[in-house]
Amino acid sequence: MDGMNILVTGGTGLIGKALLGHFCHDHVTVLSRNPNRAYQRLGHHINVISDLDQLNDLNDIDVVINLAGEPIVNKRWSDRQKDIICKSRWEVTRKLVDKIKASSNPPHTFISGSAVGIYGDQKANCIDENCETDADDFAHMVCQKWEEAALEAQSDKTRVCLLRTGIVLAKHGGALARMLPAYQLGLGGPIGDGKQYFPWIHIHDMVKGILFLLKHPETQGVYNFTAPNPVTNKEFSQTLARVLRRPHIIKTPAWVLKAAMGESATLLLDSQRAIPTRLQQEGFHFCFPNLEHALRETLG
Repeated sequence: MDGMNILVTGGTGLIGKALLGHFCHDHVTVLSRNPNRAYQRLGHHINVISDLDQLNDLNDIDVVINLAGEPIVNKRWSDRQKDIICKSRWEVTRKLVDKIKASSNPPHTFISGSAVGIYGDQKANCIDENCETDADDFAHMVCQKWEEAALEAQSDKTRVCLLRTGIVLAKHGGALARMLPAYQLGLGGPIGDGKQYFPWIHIHDMVKGILFLLKHPETQGVYNFTAPNPVTNKEFSQTLARVLRRPHIIKTPAWVLKAAMGESATLLLDSQRAIPTRLQQEGFHFCFPNLEHALRETLG
């Protein structure tokens, strides 16, 4: 993998930052609205652009990794926030695809983000990448259009891989960092009835999985980026409390969550028992297949 030209969007995010550390011998260009902040976070060995129009085409780029997107859980889903969530994913993706299509020698690989939210609420059903869904909720709609846009780049010159990501476990940033304060105070507990499945993946496996797709040119299409052992929200909550050696007594009823978060509460109440069938079929091995080990490593 020496000396590739890689273009990354979302490079200052949780996954992007962890991934970029692995591209020591490559020429990396990062798209960022705030180049100064990007250089501070990522170092000066990369090239930062603030607008894709700074690149006439992508003839000199080997790989595009598209991780851009406004965090979906940070704020209530007002109409304005929904618009930001959608545009931050769709517009960048469409622009990248247009540039790929306009290139006579386009990137050979386009890896683009998505999320398990595309499946909607699947209760206790085990779901892999073949799951067909008739969901009509916001998260499903965001991911579906995002994936459709990315797949437009597929050709005999460019393969497209889609990352249907679960909840990424990392110490700094992401969902876990927001949950920790309550658990550390002994105020952690299940959400709703706690039976909804919580598809998770350790940040190390997330990054390793993206590098795996890069190294295997035969891979393409949709991949669930979730650990092979999804757990219910109650199991997740109990395990986190145990790892932190804190009590596990406080339940958050669904109505309280809905009052606090509005429609975005579905992200915590919907159930996706997603399993990474295709990654495992391709021969990928998870370093952290089990939750307790993953949490101990993350929080240790």
